[in-house]
Amino acid sequence: MDRKEVLARNVAVLSDLSDKEKRMRKDDSRLPSVDAVKRIIELLRQIFFPGFFGAEICSRESRFYRVGVNMELLVKELEEQIMLSFSSFNGGKTKEEVEQITLQFIDRVPEIKRVLYTDIEAMFNSDPAVTSHGEIIFCYPIVQVMVHYRVAHELLKLKVPVLPRIITEMAHSATGIDIHPGAEIGEYFSIDHGTGVVIGETCIIGNHVTLYQGVTLGAKKFTYNDNGQPVNVPRHPIIEDNVTVYSNSSILGRITIGHDTVVGGNIWLTESVKPYSRIIQQKAVAETFSDGAGV
Repeated sequence: MDRKEVLARNVAVLSDLSDKEKRMRKDDSRLPSVDAVKRIIELLRQIFFPGFFGAEICSRESRFYRVGVNMELLVKELEEQIMLSFSSFNGGKTKEEVEQITLQFIDRVPEIKRVLYTDIEAMFNSDPAVTSHGEIIFCYPIVQVMVHYRVAHELLKLKVPVLPRIITEMAHSATGIDIHPGAEIGEYFSIDHGTGVVIGETCIIGNHVTLYQGVTLGAKKFTYNDNGQPVNVPRHPIIEDNVTVYSNSSILGRITIGHDTVVGGNIWLTESVKPYSRIIQQKAVAETFSDGAGV
């Protein structure tokens, strides 16, 4: 086979838009940039946790200066990515509309920061292995996950397409914790260890909730329309305040786990649970076998 001929033939095929590609992408407009989204999240981390990430903070004046610089950079990057998200996936917005959406998000940044610090406090109070709040900020995957989730959730509430999913999937890839930006999560939320946690789009989670690794808050079944496509209806659990769910438990469907409940490890739940419940596995039955009995 001739190398140049093979390359030329396949480049020609691959560079042409297939019918499926045309249906999936309506035009040749620029798409959002994953690298730019990474910069946005890094700027937000420096704004949320000044002195922990980015330039060293030595005084109140330097803190004010650094936060101000980062906010200016954030607005510029965010405006562009919001514009690209709308133009690529939702028919487009005017420059003025995108500017207003960006400013609405900026107005929510102080509240996002406040709630993030409640998550850190919850993690500090629930894990005896932690030595300081700084250790949580630097080392614990929940901080990375919740920065991404809480930012993405606010952008989703502003009806920004695609960008929220890009943001949460970055955290999913890095930590193994999968939180859909549409989920509603209250204050003082903690995930210990975390690998394998899944929280579905229509979950509602109250305050002071703790999850352990491998927990799934998922859907039990899907509703389909006449064309056989799944319909986006509430299908994930409601977890009320002060609930703890231990490792590898699956809570499925639009059920309610009542407040102040503890769900033990390796539990499969598809029915609602009353407040103050204690859900544990049935104890194993031990029997003695002799002379082949029970085989």
